[in-house]
Amino acid sequence: MSTMNTVGRPTTPNRVESKPATLTGGRGLLQNEHLIFEGDGWGKTGVDLPEPKTDGSDLGDLVRRDPIGLPGLSEPETMRHYVRLSQKNHAIDLAIYPLGSCTMKHNPRLNEKMARLPGFSDIHPLQPTSTVQGALEVMDTLSHWLKTLTGMPAVALSPKAGAHGELCGLMAIRAAHEASGQHEQRRKVLVPTSAHGTNPATAAFVGYTVVEVAQTDDGRVDVADLASKLGEDVAAIMVTNPNTCGLFERDILEISRLTHEAGAYFYCDGANFNAIVGRVRPGDLGVDAMHINLHKTFSTPHGGGGPGAGPVVLSAALAPFAPAPWVVHDADGYRLIEREEDEAAQAFGRLCAFQGQMGMYTRALSYMMSHGSDGLRQVAEDAVLNANYIKARLSDVMSAAFPEGPCMHEALFDDEWLKGTDITTLDFAKAMIDEGFHPMTMYFPLVVHGAMLIEPTETESKQELDRFIHAMRALAEAARAGDVDRFKGAPFHAPMKRLDETRAARSPVLRWTAPEGSNIAAE
Repeated sequence: MSTMNTVGRPTTPNRVESKPATLTGGRGLLQNEHLIFEGDGWGKTGVDLPEPKTDGSDLGDLVRRDPIGLPGLSEPETMRHYVRLSQKNHAIDLAIYPLGSCTMKHNPRLNEKMARLPGFSDIHPLQPTSTVQGALEVMDTLSHWLKTLTGMPAVALSPKAGAHGELCGLMAIRAAHEASGQHEQRRKVLVPTSAHGTNPATAAFVGYTVVEVAQTDDGRVDVADLASKLGEDVAAIMVTNPNTCGLFERDILEISRLTHEAGAYFYCDGANFNAIVGRVRPGDLGVDAMHINLHKTFSTPHGGGGPGAGPVVLSAALAPFAPAPWVVHDADGYRLIEREEDEAAQAFGRLCAFQGQMGMYTRALSYMMSHGSDGLRQVAEDAVLNANYIKARLSDVMSAAFPEGPCMHEALFDDEWLKGTDITTLDFAKAMIDEGFHPMTMYFPLVVHGAMLIEPTETESKQELDRFIHAMRALAEAARAGDVDRFKGAPFHAPMKRLDETRAARSPVLRWTAPEGSNIAAE
């Protein structure tokens, strides 16, 4: 019996339609596309080049003697190849991207336009500062916004991403302890059980011993356990706020007080700053260092390996140890402090060769200036509102991990509601792909069994949220009704069916091999 979904189209619940395979491998407007090496372009090229005027003898043994191993494509073939590949990927421009703790939100095209202005995109880090005054002004203005939004007196722009920012913060903390002669005794960093995995990894990389802090039943730092582990051997604590359970740490001021009382520093993982930007200043909470992911909070493209930017704001106690370079403005204009002398006498060094990722700075500042202070506050308010709307609409068919009270920017569910169905969190996520949605974050945070972490961000409309919620509720009802085949075989409609993910991760096939007997080789 057919029913009507929220957009008025007939649906057939609890049944996976059987569809005949197509003759070409394509499905409607989605074309099938093979690897570029599997085409027939080995004897052609899309570009005409003149014959070289020299024989390359001056290159000695560097002259290539074998075929290059790359097929030739015409311009339309090249375009079609990459467009067809793009149709196999989910994208934020296609639908909601509900990865929790990742802030996958729409990136305004205005920001991209600004980053591509020749004056920003074509400059070189070794140009004289007199020729890049505009770029330095962007960096200085961005620094002002970041310091204002966080209530912190200093910022290091150069870190390239969140984990790199963590490294910056802990190196500044280590330098501060070295300056006070306490580094040798303070060899521990306290990290809650629900922390991002990069937190303990970064602390260990800097040379600290990581000590885990327990979590309370309501998903927050166990203050009593923290207090029992603080002492003269602790260099810092690393706390994410809002935390990875999507909750604000209610005892954050007490956590800060206890930490400073013990002579340690408070590092805050700012990955979830999107939930509080414009509403809460971390400096007012007693934070000493916090990284800010420009590629999350301030809209720059997220994922795909970069580019990234993770500026670190620092308290007055840590500001002298900030890494070079940084921008200063005086009567002669803008200039860079790049050497560990004079103003930077206590800087712990450099984190990267130059000044960081200019394109990220331009995009982030464009986002900030187009929103204004009131708009940035609304970003946080709408992100929290959307997450709570999802939590409220799904809590009767799925089990919220922490049902009491509101969440912040993400709604966290566990797999308690799936018990007895023979369906796992992974099965449920695979079925979401058939419905046209990218799965939420699965099995994280580890403190919640079978976790399903959903972050809608502020850029999703109520209409899109309702479409997502309708699909989630329909899948939940199918699972409860015992439609196991729908889940165990999913995805049915994706370009690739279910893979052996463990094998794919451990033994990935990263190189194409020519067929037996062929003289074609990919290099």
